[in-house]
Amino acid sequence: MPIQNKIMNNIVAIVGRPNVGKSTFFNRLIQRREAIVDSVSGVTRDRNYGKSEWNGKEFSVIDTGGYVKGSDDIFEGEIRRQVELAIDEADAIVFVVDVEEGITPMDEEVAKLLRKVKKPVILVVNKVDNAMREKDAVEFYNLGLGDYFTISGMSGSGTGELLDKIVEVLPELPDAVEEENPLPRFCVVGRPNAGKSSFINALIGEDRFVVTDIAGTTRDAIDTKYNRFGFEFNLVDTAGIRRKAKVKEDLEFYSVMRSVRAIEHSDVCLLVIDATRGFEGQDQSIFWLAEKNRKGIVILVNKWDLVEKDTMSTRDYERKIREEIAPFTDVPILFVSALTKQRLLKALETAVEVFENRKQRISTSKFNELMLPIIEATPPPALKGKYIKIKYCMQLPTPTPQFVFFANLPQYVKDPYKRFIENKLRENYNFSGVPIDIYFRQK
Repeated sequence: MPIQNKIMNNIVAIVGRPNVGKSTFFNRLIQRREAIVDSVSGVTRDRNYGKSEWNGKEFSVIDTGGYVKGSDDIFEGEIRRQVELAIDEADAIVFVVDVEEGITPMDEEVAKLLRKVKKPVILVVNKVDNAMREKDAVEFYNLGLGDYFTISGMSGSGTGELLDKIVEVLPELPDAVEEENPLPRFCVVGRPNAGKSSFINALIGEDRFVVTDIAGTTRDAIDTKYNRFGFEFNLVDTAGIRRKAKVKEDLEFYSVMRSVRAIEHSDVCLLVIDATRGFEGQDQSIFWLAEKNRKGIVILVNKWDLVEKDTMSTRDYERKIREEIAPFTDVPILFVSALTKQRLLKALETAVEVFENRKQRISTSKFNELMLPIIEATPPPALKGKYIKIKYCMQLPTPTPQFVFFANLPQYVKDPYKRFIENKLRENYNFSGVPIDIYFRQK
């Protein structure tokens, strides 16, 4: 029985002026527990997306800071945009202010925007690291946002109560519904102007075969059911695809934020990149975001009709991309053109294939038959004179492919060997486009 993955996580956005300690607080949220998945670096200048968990409730955290060039001469417009974005996209907003500086005009601006919001807003006074400062924090009642929480991002005092509050105000999400045969959920992600919308329009044709619109939470990723070329699938359309962003292209943060939603919501991500611009930093961020979330990935190089063919043959181009995405290189790369409708069918076929690869189950007996001889022939290198024996392995019953190998000294198995095992798995089974997790456990 296929397991439908959880619909999505709540998103908590952190807003506030530069230098009030948003990032310190953010890092604390992300690193506070073992359950933290990971945070993605390289998105703009700052790590600004990660997952956190508190009292068994998972949520995604977005730090809206970190993409303002020259933070002193920051203009209100920039902050306002940050806040608007957070209001649009997040389920709860944490507004951080600094007790040392007291209320600044910019804080007032932000508070003015937040007072109108229907979503939960939590005011956090940072840098309160002694009792004297507790008293100083009282002035923040003047912002008109009600009670506040005092914390010290550096030492972490007060963050427990704050997290309790965050978890309390987050809306209840619908539980994951188990469907008999869930349709594959595809989302199309990529940088602004890579041709996502054109690709979607070309794929589904203007005569949209819309059967249902299952709305997600807020103005969020919407699943629309399509039937094209004999394939049935849900297309996860992000809010950002239809609406022209009011922002200039350089605010790439926005597209990442939008992608977060879409990626969390889908099974397979079709990452559209612009052939004329190559595989850029932001494409990478989105790629790793999908990989961290364990989604199937297909890379579509769009606008291939515009590239001078003799200079960049597909082979060289493909090699370049694979170098960028190493070590996870087992990803289908297709060259398409939304304009001339070139290879669209192929793109769909591949996406369906990746979806199938992602949910395949390997029986334990067959798996052992295959893997144990391989391990026997090339066992993990001995460490400190201790030999590692792997006796048994199996696939875990998780929605995405995860394999566990039982060994006598699992702690000695290092990453290169994990990669070796993964490569062998990929040689023997088709896991193209699907991230695999490999664990070693004590038997």
